[in-house]
Amino acid sequence: MATEPLSQKDIEDRLRELPGWAWEEDRLTRTYGFGSHLAAAAMVVHVAQIQDELDHHADIVLGYRTLGLAVNTHSAGGVVTEKDFELAQRVEEIAPGHRAD
Repeated sequence: MATEPLSQKDIEDRLRELPGWAWEEDRLTRTYGFGSHLAAAAMVVHVAQIQDELDHHADIVLGYRTLGLAVNTHSAGGVVTEKDFELAQRVEEIAPGHRAD
């Protein structure tokens, strides 16, 4: 997987394919909403499995009924790369319809 930094245009174009995701402070970010704290906590386990499979990890914030993710590629200098978009896409595949309140 490429670890070259993506251009601003590349990032903006790719974000159109990932509704709910944003580019903030050189990181891709997203907050998901759930019906309960337990459901949000359970999602952490699923995200962790994806992260282990990709050997690429996001910062995770577990809230009362929310799960926040923020990711960039540390090995590329803390910028957004293709690896970050792959992680975001994989999470989207298992969490469709979960929007933060």
